[in-house]
Amino acid sequence: MLQLTEVQKSYKSFTLNCTLTVKPGQITGLIGPNGAGKSTAFKAILGLISIDKGEIKVFGKPHGEIGPSDREAIGVVLAEAGFSEYLTIADVAAIMQGMYRRFDKQRFLRTCEHFELPKNKKIKEFSTGMKAKLKLLTATSYGAKLLILDEPTVGLDVVVRDEMIAMLQEYMEADEGRSVLISSHISTDLEKFCDDLYMINDGKIVLHEETDVLLDAYGILKVDEQAYAGLDRRYILGGQRERYGYELLTNERQFYQENYPQLVVERANIDNVITLLVKGELQ
Repeated sequence: MLQLTEVQKSYKSFTLNCTLTVKPGQITGLIGPNGAGKSTAFKAILGLISIDKGEIKVFGKPHGEIGPSDREAIGVVLAEAGFSEYLTIADVAAIMQGMYRRFDKQRFLRTCEHFELPKNKKIKEFSTGMKAKLKLLTATSYGAKLLILDEPTVGLDVVVRDEMIAMLQEYMEADEGRSVLISSHISTDLEKFCDDLYMINDGKIVLHEETDVLLDAYGILKVDEQAYAGLDRRYILGGQRERYGYELLTNERQFYQENYPQLVVERANIDNVITLLVKGELQ
């Protein structure tokens, strides 16, 4: 569905070097700290910036071969982009009807009404949550096969985020061939519905793992200086010093539970992985 192969883009103080794949029927998450390269990768995928090296394929086609019908099969939500705030939903519907052949105006308006978005009120009068829902409803209103979502839930409360997750799940269930690439700072959102996760740091992909594997097999070890000195560290991915000794990330939690029963070994979540793999001191 989407493939980036050694895509490079260089700026004065930052270089993106990214390889990732989004498979048909899957939701893929792109995670990492601020400034890691998530937005740069999204802009490269969408052709909003040129790339220096590498290859981007969408629907199996290089960028140069993507035609109008292919572009109509891509839905996009960008954190810093949207419709003019002086438009109404009625205006947006008219614009979308002129842009996309598969846009269903009546269904779009019904869906907006279902999510309590007023048809004739200007977007500038919407709350943050209402604006976010409108972006996602618009991106999913014309049968897109691939969704590119850059921080679609940023700044939203848990109720609105849950509504948007439900919208995405409904979108995926309607067609098994659809795919999503999504970035988010809210790890619990990605844990709920992503099939796999890529972690990016300093422009490079530093981890790719299935979400179920990450949540089931990864773990956090909490050890003092003595235990750390005698620890088999083959499966330690990163860590940091703590007051009591060390907090360590492993992708083989069961190995340490079986071989070091005296240690505190906890399940890891996405926040743990980001903190210890990307920001840790023992990489």
